[in-house]
Amino acid sequence: MGTTDDWLALTTEDTLEPDLRICDPHHHLWDAIFDPAAEFRAEQVEHRYLFHEILDEISCGQNVVSTVFIECGAMYKGDGPRHMRPVGETEFVNGIAAMSASGRYGDARIAAGIVGLADLNLGAGAKEVLEAHIAAGSGRFRGIRHAASWDASDDIRNSHTKPWDGMLADATFREGFAQLAPLNMSFEAWCYHPQIGQVTDLARAFPDTTMILNHFGGPLGIGPYAGKREEIKAQWRLDIDELAKCPNVVAKLGGINMRVNGYDWDLKSKPPSSEELAAATRDYYDHCIERFGVDRCMFESNFPVDKRTCSYNVLWNTFKRIASGCSDAEKAALFHDTAARVYRIDV
Repeated sequence: MGTTDDWLALTTEDTLEPDLRICDPHHHLWDAIFDPAAEFRAEQVEHRYLFHEILDEISCGQNVVSTVFIECGAMYKGDGPRHMRPVGETEFVNGIAAMSASGRYGDARIAAGIVGLADLNLGAGAKEVLEAHIAAGSGRFRGIRHAASWDASDDIRNSHTKPWDGMLADATFREGFAQLAPLNMSFEAWCYHPQIGQVTDLARAFPDTTMILNHFGGPLGIGPYAGKREEIKAQWRLDIDELAKCPNVVAKLGGINMRVNGYDWDLKSKPPSSEELAAATRDYYDHCIERFGVDRCMFESNFPVDKRTCSYNVLWNTFKRIASGCSDAEKAALFHDTAARVYRIDV
């Protein structure tokens, strides 16, 4: 049986627009072999994805100059108060970021921004965790993702943070959320599409907190949502239209190729090309860019999760095909400038 890399190698492409600068604002790092607490990664393609793995990805020809790490339950502390254990993830990633910043491994700055987890259900107690993350991040820590993705169907896997329906409206959660803006921290909103309205309500309640919508708001395509893509997309458009009215919200464009979205690319005999991916998913990108504008949109790799679908090079080629009608300034915003501004990265 071949490896994932063998399968990915069945579809190769020349890099489109190889000089276009990229800040990849969404990838993970983990070592699930020695991290049994990260049970939500059991279905992922890569059990070990560390510094050299991400370096291998960006060596494909795409001009990646910086990246942002997004929490994934990696390397939590093995002891101490439970609510403080996620700080271990920031310590772990900050070490990789320091290696990258040495310049010995190339010009790209891996994990120039770090997003971790603080349990906002601690209420005001979340401030202690946030301050510990900031200290551990050596100037790189930018905010948190407390995933809220939840669905009543047993066919849908809920987030590793064990959310419940309506968590984003809970008074104690919002007390924790209120700790973010005073510390200049942002919030990553990872939800499923029926919850987009809840994200909008949260954004309106906290207009001074920058919120980043992950993965288009998670349009579902499995379980009770299977075979209903156009019906779901129609409501999704309306919900995105409302969310986009919140000026404190920006959108990450990517992470749409997952099985939970109803795609089964990884079950095919060979990976899709960038042309195939663009044709299948363009509607989501076009709608968000139209509603949010390029200054509030950023392409994201969601690697290694999206490595189930295609190679890093093919994925970024997909984005370039989708943005082919944009001006040079608009492309600069989508591929680099919006992410660099939102995550306060100077590379």
